[in-house]
Amino acid sequence: MLVCVLAVAAAVGVVALAAFLFRKLDRGADDRDPGGPSAGHAGAMLSALFLLVFAIAIIVPWTTADAARQNTYTEGDAAVQTYWASTVLPAPAAAEVQARLRDYVGFVVDEEWPLMAEGRLSPEGGALLNGLRAHVTGLEVSGDDAHDAKNAVLDGLANLSAARQQRAADATATPPAGVLALSILTGIVVIIFPFMAGARPRGMAMVPLVTMAALLGLGTYQAWDISHVFSGGLAVKPDALRAAAQEIQRIPQIPETPVKPVKRPATEISQTPRAALTPQGR
Repeated sequence: MLVCVLAVAAAVGVVALAAFLFRKLDRGADDRDPGGPSAGHAGAMLSALFLLVFAIAIIVPWTTADAARQNTYTEGDAAVQTYWASTVLPAPAAAEVQARLRDYVGFVVDEEWPLMAEGRLSPEGGALLNGLRAHVTGLEVSGDDAHDAKNAVLDGLANLSAARQQRAADATATPPAGVLALSILTGIVVIIFPFMAGARPRGMAMVPLVTMAALLGLGTYQAWDISHVFSGGLAVKPDALRAAAQEIQRIPQIPETPVKPVKRPATEISQTPRAALTPQGR
């Protein structure tokens, strides 16, 4: 903050020093015209500064929201791929993993997503995912196929955890500090600049000035409204996770206990007496 104050003071000091020196050296001419070179130069620079700050206030949240939306699809795909990998695990481990994975996705969509508008994730969601990873890590399986399935599930859970961590970072992402405040300040200066330069707009000259002020106010509100990824006009919705939950419902679910083949009773064939097969017995 001190560096910022010193920078402002230095810039103002340069203007004051230049005005003093040029007056002492008798260079230039007095400029009191609201439309003169001094006012024109300052007005152009103020407009350029406002546009620069306003562009940052719009583009940064826009790109952040777009990246966060793409990450939700990555997270949903990781959940689906993990669910598919779990189908190869032996029962009842497969059924347990699938049930806990469905619970986690449902919790994120229904319970955790509203909290992200406040910039935070639920600790319970992290506990569910960590518990599932610990459960899969502790599974004792035999056979190459079962070991490969276990490793595939762990890889999928690792990807799911990484996507969750990125979502947590996106939930706290905001534009650079001071950008919104600076855009408001420069917008106000741009609006009142004609009056500061000595002009006194009257009649129809006020119409474009009022129109500009209204649009600047609307644009500044929009910049504030989209400043958070999971709320406002560009809020990222849980569409990707909902789609993943629907896809999971279409994946075959492994029963909790292995299905044992039903042994059918052997068909009893009645034994025909040998005497009945002889010509005399016919």
